[in-house]
Amino acid sequence: MFFTSLTALALVAPSHALIRFGCSQLVVDRLDPLVEPGKAPSAHLHQIIGGNSFVPDMRPEVMDPAKLSTCTTCQPADDFSNYWTAPIFFKARNGTYKRVPQKANEGFEGQNGGMTVYYMQNQLADFEQKAKVKAFQPGFRMIIGSPTADTRAQADKFPQLTYTCLQDMGTRYPETKYFPKKPCPAGIMVNLRFPTCWDGVNLDSPDHMAHMSYPASGTFESQGPCPSSHPVRVPQVMFEVIYETAAFNDPAIWPEDGSQPFVYSFGDATGYANHGDYVFGWKDDALQKIMDEECFVRCSSMRTQSIEAMNACGVERKVVEDTGDVNWIGALPGHGHMG
Repeated sequence: MFFTSLTALALVAPSHALIRFGCSQLVVDRLDPLVEPGKAPSAHLHQIIGGNSFVPDMRPEVMDPAKLSTCTTCQPADDFSNYWTAPIFFKARNGTYKRVPQKANEGFEGQNGGMTVYYMQNQLADFEQKAKVKAFQPGFRMIIGSPTADTRAQADKFPQLTYTCLQDMGTRYPETKYFPKKPCPAGIMVNLRFPTCWDGVNLDSPDHMAHMSYPASGTFESQGPCPSSHPVRVPQVMFEVIYETAAFNDPAIWPEDGSQPFVYSFGDATGYANHGDYVFGWKDDALQKIMDEECFVRCSSMRTQSIEAMNACGVERKVVEDTGDVNWIGALPGHGHMG
């Protein structure tokens, strides 16, 4: 089980910090402040967590989530960052869609959907967590993945974006680059691991990715040295988004041609177009203090709030439309008739 492995790692006494926490749903809305700033509606639907200052225009000159938010859906009371991904829909045999709900991860029972977030010195399996990292700065934001990726070759450019078919809530392997091809008893977990090396200058870049890089050698899991172009090591941000597929696991309602029935809100049925967005919003130096502490998962310097407080934070949708939460809909939001 996953918690068993976390407990075992914690006994080794890490040099620095790894934190893992839950964040409830803030809103599901057709907004995309990084790719389409100021636009409402944006091209496709997203599910968003974090601070309640989330708006269509989050340019750093007009938006500092840590200063403008009055609550957060995340467990750390000082984290007003925003994190978002595209939600998944189930496509029925008759061509209609229903949004697949997210559910709480193990350890965060009672949380309203959302996701689990990690900040790490090193990759998750490294029990020492000994790399010294510099916390993100106000105005920082980044994206990982591409919503236009539709081939395995394109998906392989982002090896850190994967799926896990959960047999139970402790399942973590194997991981695939594509949507599971058979029903998953405990749901589908989408994994997103962001880059760990910053150029040290730019808080953003035109594609929201170029100012960041993975280590210069090995795979992203190896935690090798940062390249000279991006010399500053920052915490690795990781999302785990778990979709509750129980209502959709009957093979009798899956496509008759044997394909899998899940699609992203923008129409991708392969899973190759997995992507996620991050806007930093920790208050003052709260994140740096945590990253400097010798702790694992639960850190004394991290102020926390109850799940009830997390669930109570939210915002109204800016774009009012049927997103298939209850009713079957004839097309994905913003995409007309998809057949």
